[in-house]
Parts: sequence; structure tokens; C-alpha cells
Amino acid sequence: MVNPAMIFKMKSMWDEFTRNHPKFPRFLQAVASQPLEENTIIELTIQRPNGETIASNVKLTASDLALIETIKELGTNGM
Repeated sequence: MVNPAMIFKMKSMWDEFTRNHPKFPRFLQAVASQPLEENTIIELTIQRPNGETIASNVKLTASDLALIETIKELGTNGM
């Protein structure tokens, strides 16, 4: 069962995150404006303050897309 207090806490934290990083939600909206397709590549790069960089990517499969859809449904149904 979902703890309502935790939902409010997460909402507050997300609001602060979006105030600190306003471009990120717009990026997510742009990504969501078109359906993801099989063989789409998602890449993530982390750059630490000391200059160290680590990167990885995934090429989406049909099962990945099914997982993403399920997560989206959870979000729209409010868990």
C-alpha cells in the first residue's frame, strides 16, 4: 500500500527539483511527445566535479517498451 505522506514528500521534492532544473521536465516532455520505438538508443553520461566521466547506453527492445508503458500507466493511475 502506498503511504500518502510519502507521496506528498515526493511531490514536494519533485517540485524543488524542477525549480532547480527547469530544462529537465521540458526535456522529458519533448521525449514523451513522440512514441519511443524499438531500436531507439538512450544514452546517459555522468560527469563528476573532478572531470571523471562515465557513460552507458541501451538500445530499446520490445520488452523494454512494454516496461516503459507499464511504468507510464502506473504514473497516470496514481499508483
